[in-house]
Amino acid sequence: MSDADINFYFDPVCPFAWMTSKWVRTVSAQRDYSVDWRFISLRKINSHVDYDAQFPPRYEAGHTAGLRLLRVAAKARADHGRDAVAALYAGYGAHIFDSDAPKKSADPTSDTRGTRAFVEPILTEVGLPATLADALDDESYDALIQTESDEALALTGKDVGTPIIHFEPPNGTAFFGPVISQLPNDEDAVRLWDHVVGLASFPGFAELKRSLRERPQLRAFGVAPDATGKKEDWHGGSRRTKH
Repeated sequence: MSDADINFYFDPVCPFAWMTSKWVRTVSAQRDYSVDWRFISLRKINSHVDYDAQFPPRYEAGHTAGLRLLRVAAKARADHGRDAVAALYAGYGAHIFDSDAPKKSADPTSDTRGTRAFVEPILTEVGLPATLADALDDESYDALIQTESDEALALTGKDVGTPIIHFEPPNGTAFFGPVISQLPNDEDAVRLWDHVVGLASFPGFAELKRSLRERPQLRAFGVAPDATGKKEDWHGGSRRTKH
């Protein structure tokens, strides 16, 4: 465990993790919180799932791309420290979600987000060596990613997704979410934070949830910052077609 004020477990291809991470960065800048950006792999936590039967097309490729990006983040942390992960995740999210949607591979079993062509320019942009992209195929980092994924789920239970936030680790409460589709302004960000922490601080509180979500306010989803996305039912916390 880290000595940060907040442990934030993310998968870089999860749009809701990205939205929540931007909110957490807004709050941490105002409250002077330190954040440890830790790993949870959607591909690892769904390793037992038949993707073809239970998910829409391209989900397995997308989750695998997320795992590949986490390998690079793990290598960045090992070589350059915790701050490197913060910078790299910011770069990932800016290119995956706050830009036009990345061009899809013609092969539905692959995803361009898990390639050197996608990763190397981001590494250079955030001031990290492009050679870190070598880790895309380095399965030696998978054990660490699995360990942190298991660590996150041990804090919340297994029927969750990303993100997972651990408040005041190691003894504070951890929850999945909050899932937000719109990024609050600075004032509302702090107000929302105080409400969430208030709920999390109550020992008997377990869950407050609805599966209807707006499509997130992200350029890659075609939703402008001042627009409201179409509501969708993320039953079970995912786009799985069967449960």
